[in-house]
Amino acid sequence: MSTEKQFQKDMIKTYRKELWSPFIKAIKDYRLIEDGDKIAVAISGGKDSLLLAKMLEELIKHPLVDFEVVFIAMDPGYTPWNRKRLEENSKKLGIDLKIIDKAVFKIVEEKAPEYPCYLCAKMRRGILYDIAEKEGANKVALGHHFDDVIETTLLNMFYAGTFKTMLPKLSSDNFDGMQLIRPLYYVKETSIKKIMNKNEIYPLDCACSVAAGQTASKREEVKTLIQELKKQNKDIDKTIFNAARNVNLDHVIAWEKDGVKHRFDD
Repeated sequence: MSTEKQFQKDMIKTYRKELWSPFIKAIKDYRLIEDGDKIAVAISGGKDSLLLAKMLEELIKHPLVDFEVVFIAMDPGYTPWNRKRLEENSKKLGIDLKIIDKAVFKIVEEKAPEYPCYLCAKMRRGILYDIAEKEGANKVALGHHFDDVIETTLLNMFYAGTFKTMLPKLSSDNFDGMQLIRPLYYVKETSIKKIMNKNEIYPLDCACSVAAGQTASKREEVKTLIQELKKQNKDIDKTIFNAARNVNLDHVIAWEKDGVKHRFDD
């Protein structure tokens, strides 16, 4: 059996409870995909986006919803080795990938060498929206998963002083009619690693030539903290996730809605 066929089997059968079921649940819960959508799946070469591509490709075969997909990748300046791995993994999984070259790493290194990640992410997001629009897509799908949601929530609390989480769907501010969706919203990172390891798919990590060699990021610190907390409460990640779904405005000091700030005593 080819790697592609084995991967598809593992995705919908072997790890159905961990991968396929939460994937479908998120799509239904948040109405992420609707009839007539054309979705540009943004593939970085990492494990999450590779899985997302195959999940959406498989979903087309099912009568849940009628939509199209196009698989896009932006090469921000990968080393030849990383570029080759991106191409080989895509071919191994049967992903018909369109790769567009952009010198993002070079620009970021010149403009923000000390703190490159924010600018890099912002530039890459804008470029992906632009590519998606040119492909006639109305939605861009990213591979953020359950753990990303939890970590982002804590990062905002600890380092930005705000309670803000990663949404499953949002509209673009700069591209009219374009939405960003996160179909892996309920899928845990450990489950993604399982299917990748079983099928011997070795994806890219960040592959960034600018931040390579720097000290561990704040996200890694938060990831480590969550693992420590799970030793005392194995469901602490679910509790944090539920906290973002159960905000009680009657017991919040202040909040912001549509750019307008409110206080409990207004």
